[in-house]
Amino acid sequence: MNPYTPPAGLGIPPIPQPKDMMPILQGAQFPLRMSFKFFTLTPTITIADATGRQLLFVRRQFFRLREQIEVFTDNTRTQKVAHIKADRIIDWSARYSFTEPDGAPIGAVGRRGWRSIWRAHYDVFNPGDSVPDFSIREVNPMAKVVDGLVGSIPIIGLLTLYLFHPKYAATRQTGGPVITLTKVPAFLEGRFMMDREGPSTDRETLNLMLAFLLVTLLERSRG
Repeated sequence: MNPYTPPAGLGIPPIPQPKDMMPILQGAQFPLRMSFKFFTLTPTITIADATGRQLLFVRRQFFRLREQIEVFTDNTRTQKVAHIKADRIIDWSARYSFTEPDGAPIGAVGRRGWRSIWRAHYDVFNPGDSVPDFSIREVNPMAKVVDGLVGSIPIIGLLTLYLFHPKYAATRQTGGPVITLTKVPAFLEGRFMMDREGPSTDRETLNLMLAFLLVTLLERSRG
């Protein structure tokens, strides 16, 4: 049973628990846009909603082997949203935990080792769960391979922007898809569109947003 599923009441709407209320997601409109700017002095990662409001912001140099990644609400970096930390030096089976600035758990994501060699496969955990609550799988692995091989070739690489679109789907273990992430055409940056496909609590949504951020970083490092 999902610990974040509101209990059924006797005709009375359940009262949301405070820790399920993520302020940065209040009023956020899907689809979300995730942008990776690599060709700048300080490469950055930004997630914004459909209105352009920034929700998450990370500077690329914060992504190191075992140090924490600090996630902020926007590029002013005045309000922290989360910390991301690996449980070991990055390898095939490292797990990354997500916590709020006060240490409260948001969730975690881990790669499925050898199962991810051809088709990316990650497990996403809600706080305190030892069994995965979601799975993130690559929908079309060949698109990622072609995009990685020829995407950086002048002229020819431009064609991959419109012909090949790597896609990942987060699916609830006890149900259907919840969020999908699809690469979209963009010049001099990586750009993805995050679409909602099913219901999730605010905490689960933030957990999946952070998981997708890690997945795209790790898959990019694999080529």
